[in-house]
Amino acid sequence: MGETKINIGPVHPSTHGVLRLVVTLDGDTIRKVEPHIGFLHRGVEKLVETRMYMQSPSYMEKIDYVAPLSYDELYVATVEAALGITVKDRAQYVRLIQLELQRIASHLLWLGTAINDIGQLFSVFMWCFKDRDIVLSLLEEATGGRMFYVNQRLGGLNRDMAPGFDKHAYKALDYLEKRIGEYQEYLESNPIFMERMKKIGIMSKEEAISLGVTGPTLRGSGVEFDVRENYPYYVYEKLHFNTQFENGGDCFARYRVRINEMKESIRLIREALHIIPEGDAIGMPIRLIGPQPKEKEVMVRRELPRGEGMMYMVTEGQRPYRLSIRAPSFINTAILQHLPKGHRLQDLFPILASVDTVMADVDR
Repeated sequence: MGETKINIGPVHPSTHGVLRLVVTLDGDTIRKVEPHIGFLHRGVEKLVETRMYMQSPSYMEKIDYVAPLSYDELYVATVEAALGITVKDRAQYVRLIQLELQRIASHLLWLGTAINDIGQLFSVFMWCFKDRDIVLSLLEEATGGRMFYVNQRLGGLNRDMAPGFDKHAYKALDYLEKRIGEYQEYLESNPIFMERMKKIGIMSKEEAISLGVTGPTLRGSGVEFDVRENYPYYVYEKLHFNTQFENGGDCFARYRVRINEMKESIRLIREALHIIPEGDAIGMPIRLIGPQPKEKEVMVRRELPRGEGMMYMVTEGQRPYRLSIRAPSFINTAILQHLPKGHRLQDLFPILASVDTVMADVDR
């Protein structure tokens, strides 16, 4: 049988945004996959160079619209490193709590859409959105925003956690921990789910390192690397953080890493709430940021929900002279050229889902 080329996408949500895949098939066996990107490019890195430092966090949040807080924090942390600003003790705890809540929200959305991608019950998709809404309510209570937050200020926050937030958080975390266990029990006893995920899209440890993938996609191949442990920031060292990884290297292993990461985030938030110090967490007013006398180059790395995010900045006066982002979705999307080869067409979708791509994070 001769080879056939078909287009998949760009259409949302089945390709997780505006991703176009040109797939070469021999029958229904995949011989080649060519990812085509660039449909969503907004030039954020150049826009930032035309704005003063703290005019740009709202731009950053749109890079990953599934986990906006993570890029807001990464950008502000980069500016802090460039300007030599220290984050207040309480603010470090609050940032960590909010970042881990954002990770849970991101992984819940991923779980629901991944189940939908492989044709399982739409009910699971709706359950995940319902539970994610609980996390968004906590973030709204803490920051005042429900989807986009812009709550980071140099040295701290725009808003500290409201009184009573800890009680609401403990209650929500107890519920979420129970629900995540139920998801895991239900899915892993489902033979269709297991057949669609097990031994599909296998990537060895050596391949994962060679291809430069990051985040749960990397840790699903048995690589025990997490920025929060290997290059700790804020108070992760005080909270006995444990990197979650699996050795299977397949779609199921990548799913299991994200399930365990949600459990680990719940544990971290509980521990942080228990030992968070009193004090002031409010950052500098924007109007106090003046011109900087010297140029400086800095690079900051963070463990974002989709993997390691890096931001490189060269300062000049009151704005960045250059800004460059190493986005995890961009790096991870490259493996779509390799993993599906030899699989059947139907296996392309769990493989794509297991990478957890956000296209605005690719087409910055």
